[in-house]
Amino acid sequence: MPPNFENISVISSPATPYNYNNATAKEQDLFQDFYEISSLVRITVPLCFGVIALTGFFGNILVILVVCLNKQMHSTTNLLIVNLAVADLLFVIFCIPFTAADYVADSWPFGDLWCRTVQYLIVVAAFTSIYTLVLMSIDRFLAVVHPIRSRMLRTEKITKICIAAIWTIILLVCLPVAFTHGVVKTDDDDPDFPEFEVCQFIPNDFLGLQTYQIIFFTSSYLLPLMVISGLYMRMITRLWRQGSGVRMSVESQRGRKRVTRLVVVVVIAFASLWLPVQLILLLKALYIYHADTKFTVILQVVAQTLAYASSCINPVLYAFLSDNFRKAFHKAINCSNRFQNYSSDLPPARKTSYARTSSTGF
Repeated sequence: MPPNFENISVISSPATPYNYNNATAKEQDLFQDFYEISSLVRITVPLCFGVIALTGFFGNILVILVVCLNKQMHSTTNLLIVNLAVADLLFVIFCIPFTAADYVADSWPFGDLWCRTVQYLIVVAAFTSIYTLVLMSIDRFLAVVHPIRSRMLRTEKITKICIAAIWTIILLVCLPVAFTHGVVKTDDDDPDFPEFEVCQFIPNDFLGLQTYQIIFFTSSYLLPLMVISGLYMRMITRLWRQGSGVRMSVESQRGRKRVTRLVVVVVIAFASLWLPVQLILLLKALYIYHADTKFTVILQVVAQTLAYASSCINPVLYAFLSDNFRKAFHKAINCSNRFQNYSSDLPPARKTSYARTSSTGF
């Protein structure tokens, strides 16, 4: 079967059947070029995705644990950071492994139902991530521009309500994705290349690929980033200006700037890592971009890898940019190491007693 580089699994687009026997000499040369990089892609991409998945899984789990187990870290910003970690975790679990398998396999191996489920959850995770960043930006805007008046709004209870509202709305709004995707059997009429199955978007009378991709690009990337940019443009003059009319200690001002800087870096990282794949998906839907050369194939693979890396980079950013997170990470890791060392040093009889006591719940 020819390498299926016309399909990209972030949001799938139709694969193009390829008939080698009826191809021109130039097309056959391109076909050979694809096979040269196909074996490399099938090895390197799953390995890269594996590193991203492991880093994202344990990193986001660590973020969730250190915030949930430390009451002093239950600020509005940190609760939104936990929500972002949950969305990234969803992406890591339901997107990366199946995309890696799709790169290795000649055909989508998981069936129609799981194709629809995976595509739905991918879109849910993507929307939840970007709109959590919108909430984080609104939170920072209120904290900087209206530090006194916003205290009634920036509470743990209201933040949790906003998080629940985002998940409810996104889960409902994204439901059509499950009905507009499915497994399509592709047959290139060549006995050497039997039919294969592709998990992809399926156009219908109400929604075509171009319209779908434009809606996805606008609602999951362009529009929320415009809102975020507007908030920070309004905020930046107030943030760095001295004597804003509100009396605050020097330490309080520094803390406010540190938190805002962290949120800005997270937003920039998300926007930068997702931009290449968003553009490729849009241009492919408009039939402007085609994965029909070595360069465009490699560009597509790199773009997808960068987008997936966004699911694991945030814990790293927190560790570098936030003293509180860095200390909490260090404490959690040290506690884990001490517990392991303590368990390994226990004599056998003591270990048995401890196990019996734990199982009774006393």
